[in-house]
Formats: sequence, C-alpha cells, structure tokens
Amino acid sequence: MDSKFQAVRGMNDLLADQIPWWQLVERRARELFADYGYQEVRVPLVEHAELFQRSIGEHTDIVEKEMYSFEDRGGDLLSLRPEATAGLVRAAIEHGLLHNQKQRLWTSGPMFRHERPQQGRYRQFHQIDCEAFGFDGPDVDAELIQISARFWRMLGLAGLRLRINSLGTPESRRRYRAMLVSHFERHRASLDAGSLRRLESNPMRILDSKNPALRELIASAPELIDHLDAGSREHFERLRELLAASGIAHDVDSRLVRGLDYYSRTVFEWTTQALGSQDAVCSGGRYDGLVAQLGGESTPAVGWALGIERIVSLLQNSGVSPPDAAPAIYVVLSGEQAESTGLSLADRLRDALPGAGVQVNMGGGSFKSQLKRADRSGAQVALIIGDGEVARRVAAVKPLRVEASQQDCPWDELPGRMASLLGRVQS
Repeated sequence: MDSKFQAVRGMNDLLADQIPWWQLVERRARELFADYGYQEVRVPLVEHAELFQRSIGEHTDIVEKEMYSFEDRGGDLLSLRPEATAGLVRAAIEHGLLHNQKQRLWTSGPMFRHERPQQGRYRQFHQIDCEAFGFDGPDVDAELIQISARFWRMLGLAGLRLRINSLGTPESRRRYRAMLVSHFERHRASLDAGSLRRLESNPMRILDSKNPALRELIASAPELIDHLDAGSREHFERLRELLAASGIAHDVDSRLVRGLDYYSRTVFEWTTQALGSQDAVCSGGRYDGLVAQLGGESTPAVGWALGIERIVSLLQNSGVSPPDAAPAIYVVLSGEQAESTGLSLADRLRDALPGAGVQVNMGGGSFKSQLKRADRSGAQVALIIGDGEVARRVAAVKPLRVEASQQDCPWDELPGRMASLLGRVQS
C-alpha cells in the first residue's frame, strides 16, 4: 500500500509565505545586537547529554521527560539541545573566551523538546539567545532587558508585560527552601504527583505549577523576595531603579521562578495576552554559578531567550505587514533569441540594481500567460522581450501596479529607466 511521508509530529515545515516574517525577525535581531556590541556565535545542535543534566537539572521536566537523547555508534549518550545557554557556556569554557575577558554573545537556531505539540509549543522550535559573561552588577541585567524592550519597538509590537523577580543566592535559597518544604509538607495531601516529586528534588518548582487546584496553596506559601540576602536585595532594587530610568515598566512577581535550575538573583519574563496559554515570549535571568558548575572558573553571567515562532505569531496577529518578498522586475520572453538575450539582460539589471529582484520567466508560455505570471509574482514592472524586440535591441517596459502606458526602452538605458521607475538610486 502506498504511503506518504509527513513531517515528524511537532516539527513543522516553514513554507515560502511564512519566511518573510522570519527574515524580518532575524534581520532586526542582527541589527539590534550590532547596536549593543553583541557578537554572534554558533554552537552544535547535538551535545553530550550530561551537559544538560548538570546545567538544567536532573529533576527538571526537560531532562526527565523532554530531551531527545540517544547513544551514538561510539557509545556516547548525546542529546539534541533543548536550549542554547548550556552549549554557549560549554563553548566559552572550551575555547577560553572567559579567561580574563568579558563577553557579550548571541546565537540562534532550532531547539528540541519532546512536548505535547500545541499552538505556540512545538517539538522543534527556534530561539534567539542573548548572553553576557563577566559582569556581576545589575547594570548588565538592565541592559539585557533594555535590548529586549527595544526589539519589541523595532518590530512594532505593543502590549507586552515585563515581570521580574529575584531568586537570591544559593545560600538564601537554601534557607527559603526549608521554609517552602515545611509549608508544602503541611499540605502534602493536596499536592499532585508532579509536585510531590518536586518537593523532594526542587520545591521551588512547585511555585511554577500550572495546576489550578494548587493556586490557593501556592498563593499562601512564603515569598522568597521577603527572605533575600542583603546583597541580592540591593542588586534587585538597583535593577528596578535602572529600569525605571530607562522608562521600562515592570511588575514584581514573587512567584516567577523559571523552569531551569541554574538561575540565581534576577529572573524575568515578557508575556502577552495575545497567544492564549503560551503567554511567555522572552525569558531569562542571571546564572552566576553555571560556568563553574560546568568546569570553568567562577564567572557571573546573565541572558535571555525568545521564541521566534511566538514572535512571528504576535506579528501576524498585530497586523504588522511582512517585508515584500516579491521581485521588482519580471522578464517576459518569447522566442529562442529572446530567451538567450533575456537571461543576459536580467543579469545586467541585477548588477545595476542589487537587491531589487529580477525574475525571468521559465517554461515558455504565451505573452498572455506570462503576463499573468508576472502579475501573480507581485512585480512592479514587466519587461517584455520577443524576437522582434531583440532585432531592435529594445525591451517593452510595462508597469504593473500603476496606470501607465507600455513603452520601448533601449537595452543600454534599461538600468537607468528601471531605477527611475522603482525609485532607487542606481549604484
């Protein structure tokens, strides 16, 4: 029986009509990071599984349930990366990037988690990741949040809400952990299976539970922000001052703990009400202990990651128009001489008008059918070349988006005429 292959569940094809949105996000990100002095690095999609076990935490849902892990032919246990930070830290340590240096880095690409696919949550998803190493003050925390806030403005997105919190130092968290365990132990019978498991391994993760039955119990739990050490409190208050000075509105959310074990002090999330339950579009925080945890020298670090799929959905929902991917010029050809001449003329126009887009008709067809293709392509101008035009060394210029008559143009004058029609400065 014949069968058709389909994409793996939760791993989606991106077709041509979606790509302009993605290119817009990626292009703006490159411009943004260049403005702030962040350099791009690229790390492998596959890492040793132990890297994520040690960084994210053995008892997190990501490591326990969601990682794509496999044993390769050499017997190594490898994983498709579920997030980018651990790989960036590994690369920075391996290549000596943190030895007496401060680094501002960014990366992007696909991540993988075996979750239940739903709107805004996929098994292959794409992130843009921004990280700063070697800075221990709240000023860089503020800069990273400022970068994300500027990104929303560059994309024309509004209505995003910033939530921030402080998780304190590992020492203050240990004290808080004991209080939290005591609170939840008194209500052990009310906890679900996942919370009971976290009570033994990482009780702070219970605060992140989405189970509505636990809402009141979580609300009555002690708040970490009331038990911060003096240094973390000072760090957090200075961060808030810097955000206010930058005009960045924010809410303090004492229940924001993030789902990864490596965070300390500052954590934050940008959320929206426009995407249903998958409301977080950018999340991050400080992870001062992670570099040492993975074998490097103790190095303060902070960063964030945003989900490209969710940003694209926000753009589409908000009515922001994608960049025009249509060619500016469509070349209509008829006859053998016209075909060979048309290919050469099209390349001359590409040299003269880089980036404009010159699409040549392929596969033949009547003038009428080719003009229909030209119109469907979205081009602004059709150049019509038949064997008669070749003999006269002209092309018929037909505007497609404005009311204007068709006119012949000598080949040597085509670059200037096209530049004038398209409103471009000829290079």
